[in-house]
Amino acid sequence: MEDRRILEAEDHAEHLHVKRIADEFLQGFETVAEIAKPAVTIFGSARVREDHPAYKAAVETGKLFAEAGFTVVTGGGPGVMEAANRGAKEGGGLSVGFNIELPHEQESNPYIDVGLTFRHFYVRKTMFVKPAEGFVIFPGGFGTLDEFFEALTLIQTGKVLHFPVVLFDSDYWKGLLAWIRDPLLAEGMISPNDLDLLVVTDEPAEAVATVVSCYERRCADLPAAPAKADAE
Repeated sequence: MEDRRILEAEDHAEHLHVKRIADEFLQGFETVAEIAKPAVTIFGSARVREDHPAYKAAVETGKLFAEAGFTVVTGGGPGVMEAANRGAKEGGGLSVGFNIELPHEQESNPYIDVGLTFRHFYVRKTMFVKPAEGFVIFPGGFGTLDEFFEALTLIQTGKVLHFPVVLFDSDYWKGLLAWIRDPLLAEGMISPNDLDLLVVTDEPAEAVATVVSCYERRCADLPAAPAKADAE
């Protein structure tokens, strides 16, 4: 009898956990649906300060995206995320932050118009992809790398439409890119055309132009909406 109560309690707890995850997905999708399109997601370290070159470049990048009519989505925290949201505000655009609950609390930055805090990384990462016409990835650590490789995997496997993945700061990423070419490519772990999924730049304007031009090409390829018949 005691074993049965324990099993039933565990089963109930699992159902509650699944429900919380489902509720979090629903809340995320509802928030994404309210975001003005098109949008771009910008990643990078939470640890860089205002005087860091990556912070300054992210401000400029966010501003240029806003001026191009793009909503800027980030992880909502400090560092590069704050910089990109700040730039979006300076450019007169919509600034979105999808934060995450952490053991050491990551506070939302003050430049967010639309914000949501998630408990689960996998829900949060889905919301980064859902509205995005491209990713721009600044220098960062494990979290940034996680988001970078998940984007490449989703594109490579056809789970999402092919969108630009832009690595900002060629010097920072050169070691990783060398490893991707050798041994990954050299040993046949990836295909040569997988390298085409990446764009590397040191210029905010080029990062923005890469995403914007891809979006414009995609829009141009869409079939025209049928004309409405004249009223009789």
